[in-house]
Order: sequence, then C-alpha cells, then structure tokens
Amino acid sequence: MERTLREKKRREEDFCSRPLLKKIIKFTLPLIFTGVLQLLYNAADIIVVGRFAGTPAECDRAMAAVGSTGSLVNLITNLFLGLSVGSLSAMGRCMGAKDGERASRVEHTSVLISVIGGFVIGIIGFFLSEPLLVLMQTPAEVLPLATLYLKIYFLGMPFIALYNFGAAIMRACGDTQRPLIFLAFAGIANVGLNLLLVIAFKMSVAGVAVATISAQAVAAVLVTIWLIKGKRYPKLFFKKLKVYKRELVEIIKIGLPAGIQGTIFSLSNVIIQSAINPFGDVVMAGNTASASVEGFVYVSMNSVSQACLTFVSQNYGADRHENIGLILGQCTLIVTVLGVVLGVAAYFAGGFLCGLYNANPEVIKYGVERLLYVSVPYCLCGIMEVLVGALRGVGHSFVPMIVSVVGVCGLRIVWVYTVFAAMNTLAILYISYPVSWGITALVHFICYLFVSKKEIGNMKRRRAEKEAAQASAAVESAQ
Repeated sequence: MERTLREKKRREEDFCSRPLLKKIIKFTLPLIFTGVLQLLYNAADIIVVGRFAGTPAECDRAMAAVGSTGSLVNLITNLFLGLSVGSLSAMGRCMGAKDGERASRVEHTSVLISVIGGFVIGIIGFFLSEPLLVLMQTPAEVLPLATLYLKIYFLGMPFIALYNFGAAIMRACGDTQRPLIFLAFAGIANVGLNLLLVIAFKMSVAGVAVATISAQAVAAVLVTIWLIKGKRYPKLFFKKLKVYKRELVEIIKIGLPAGIQGTIFSLSNVIIQSAINPFGDVVMAGNTASASVEGFVYVSMNSVSQACLTFVSQNYGADRHENIGLILGQCTLIVTVLGVVLGVAAYFAGGFLCGLYNANPEVIKYGVERLLYVSVPYCLCGIMEVLVGALRGVGHSFVPMIVSVVGVCGLRIVWVYTVFAAMNTLAILYISYPVSWGITALVHFICYLFVSKKEIGNMKRRRAEKEAAQASAAVESAQ
C-alpha cells in the first residue's frame, strides 16, 4: 500500500482514547439517519401504494401485498447480509491494530463475496417467492401482487448486498457520513420513481419494486466509487478482488452466526406474520403500517449496537481492555433512553403515523394496537442488541446466536403454538415480542460477564507482551 493506515487516519476519530461518549454519539447519529433512509425505501413503497394504487380496496390489497413480503425478505437475505457484520468486526480490528495489509485483504474479500452472494441469494429468492408466500398463508387476493413485488425485489439483491458490505467497511474505518449521503441521493431517486411509476404509469406494486432496486443500485455504485478512491480506507482495486482465506474465515467466524441469527430471528417473524394473515387484509394492512413505524425505532437502536460493535472491536484490536466495559455501559444508556423516547412517542403519534400509510380508520386502529404492545417496550430490544454488539466486538458471535435463537425465536414459536393458540387475539400475539426481548437480554448479559472476563485477560497478556517487546527493542537501540 502507498500509505500506511496511520497516515490515512490523521483526520479520523480515535476510538481508543477517552472520553468516548461524545465520539459514540457522533458515530451513531449518521448511522441512525442512514438506517432511517433505508427504511424510507420500504415506507415510501407502502405509502405510495396505500394511497395511489387505485380504489380504496385496491390500495388495501397492494399495501397488504408489499407489507406481507417484509419478513420473508429478511428471512432470505439476513443469512447473507449478516456476513457484513463479520466484515465490520474484522476491519475494525485491523484499524485498531493499524494493520493496513490485512485491512486491504478484508476489504477486497468482502466486496467480492458480496457480489457473488448477492447473485446467489437473488436467484434463490426469485424462484422461491410464490411457494414461500403460499406457506405463509398469504390470502389468495393478495398473493399475485406479493409474488410480483418479491420477484422484482430479489433481482436487485446484488446491489443491496454490495452497498451493505461497502458501507460496513467505511463505517469500520470511522466514516459514517458518506454512506448516509449516498443513501440520501438514492432515497430521493426512490421517492421520485415511486410517484412516477405508480401514479403516472399505473404500475402499482411493480412500480414501487422497480423504484426500490433502482435506488439501491445508485447507492451501491456510489459506495463502490468512493472505495476506489480510498481516501480514508484501503483503496479498492478490481484486479485485487480475491477471496483471501484467512480473512474469509475471520469474516465468517463473526458474520455467519450473525446471519444465521438474523435468519432464524426473521423465521419467528414469518411465523407471526402467518398467524396474522388469517385475520384478513385490513388487519394485515394495519400490521404493515405499524411494523413500518416500529422499524424507525428499531434502526435507531440498532445503530447504537453497530457503534458498540465498532468501538469494542477497535479497542479489542488495540488491546485497550479498560475501555470495553465503559463502551458497553455508555451504549446501554444511550439505547435505553432512545428506545423509551422513540417507542412511547411512536405509540402516542400512532394514529397520525399509521394514517400516513392508509386512510382507512380500521387499518389505523389495528396499527395503533400493535404499537402499544411492541413499540412502547422496544428499549428491551435495544439493550439486547447492544449486548450482542459487544460480544461480537470481542470476537464471539456463536454464543449470542445460540442465545437469540433459543430466547427470541424459540420462545416466540412456542408462544404462537401454545399461548396464542389458546387465546387467539392480536394482543396475545404481540406480547410475545417484549417477553422474548427481556428474557434474551438477561441471558446475553450473563454470557457477556463470562466472555469479557476471559477476553480481558487475553488483552492484558497481549498488551504486556507488546510493551515488553517495545522496551527490549528500545534497550537494543540504545546500545
């Protein structure tokens, strides 16, 4: 490399020196805005078809069709996109250790597997769209529209994967602002195309799907161009694109369990969506509106989790063991306040917010009902996510995967087939969310106490060895 990472980081924040709270907040805010913009893709789809897809009945069906695909999209894509968490963790350690050569290999490996994996997932998702929607008990009147939307969406999967991996590399290097700017351009394109294709060309769900993948392509191209420039991170060269075995193993070690966790996590949501579908398209539409509103609360808290992972991984790479617990504590405080404020605000503004998606009073009523049980206690989900970020930051992804699979997914599935089966109401179904978050967060905390003790001991040993080597080199130099 032409320049060392030390020279490249002159303008970057030092994530390994105190005070850290201001740096964490500064790092998190662009992540929140980026997550919000990503959600606006789906929200814009839902709002446009919910308002402009035709008659009120056609709008309800189109809105239910787009909303019913959300959990299925996450189910299929999270396995692959979870690998980007591995890239974030691996790159963060390289930055903390100031290892430029390995950072370059992580970057080139990440970009290549994102493109290859995007094509694979896109093809699989395209051909399995209708069978999976049928398994979810999607109503017959909604199924054709939902299938069409899902097939078009999966055609854009390579762009979605490339953006996520590229943005993860940039964030690990301390740059959270440019992914936000790129997504802002893409968001403007998405909204404009949505309105044009649905209102002017009467394309309904096909129009919003085409608009979404077009916008994702814009974001992916912009991220790639900036990685090629490489001003704040290792420069991307197409001729260097290669899967480096050691770096791939490191990415998979963290990313694969994260992806499996996300996939199984989404599986529980698919089962819950399947339990909602028999209530009819009006309830489905209300659930869709509420879930979209909740998504903005979730991405805000998940951004804190990503910040926790980034800061912990850099300090882990630099063997700054004294900062790990402080980072977790500060991120837990931030995510709790954020979750309470946004979750409660979303509920009290629920009538207005759900009304943006659909004007049907029944749809709004069902949307607000879900917000009461899911949005208000959302801070529990945030605490759970931050603990997972800390565990992944110190190199442990398998443990949180197992805990989340059993605590969140397993509990929800059991809940649907026992408690909900006995008391078949929406309220009982929605209560499974906060119950599973709270129990899982507690178990994650217990796991963190055991894992951190071991890893802090390892960091102390490595740091002592480095200091001894430096002292010995200084003595030899003096002689």
